[in-house]
Amino acid sequence: MGVPNLICRNFRVSSIFIGLLLSFPFNVLAQQEMTQPLEGLMGQAERGRTLVSNKQKSLCLLCHQGPFPEDRFQGNMAPDLSLIAQRLTAAQLRGRIVDASQFNPQTIMPSYFKTEGLTRVLQSFKGKTILTAQEIEDVIAFLETLKP
Repeated sequence: MGVPNLICRNFRVSSIFIGLLLSFPFNVLAQQEMTQPLEGLMGQAERGRTLVSNKQKSLCLLCHQGPFPEDRFQGNMAPDLSLIAQRLTAAQLRGRIVDASQFNPQTIMPSYFKTEGLTRVLQSFKGKTILTAQEIEDVIAFLETLKP
């Protein structure tokens, strides 16, 4: 009698796994990388560091922490920027900065270069991005300097 229960449990787990697998948005895998710099622009790491540490413009350090010894108050809700930079390519970083919701629809990270499909946006900000293409490329250039 123990064998049928085991088989049923395995089948149930397998059914759940298959259901999750079939519902996985595989188009996300294709969206993980944006291989070309936005608008063909090259970033400058120094400007990127300034942007990342600016809590009024980019807001990065409200959730993340990084190599900013001069900034005593850094976030701890999101991964350390040094670790993210080591783990992801420039193309993957770009995809996440442009629109983090394509990787995790429940994320609280802002979509820095998205203007469509947003909710609760003040009228004065509609149609505007948080960061410009140049600023995003600057941030990526800075994050690339954090790699060993």
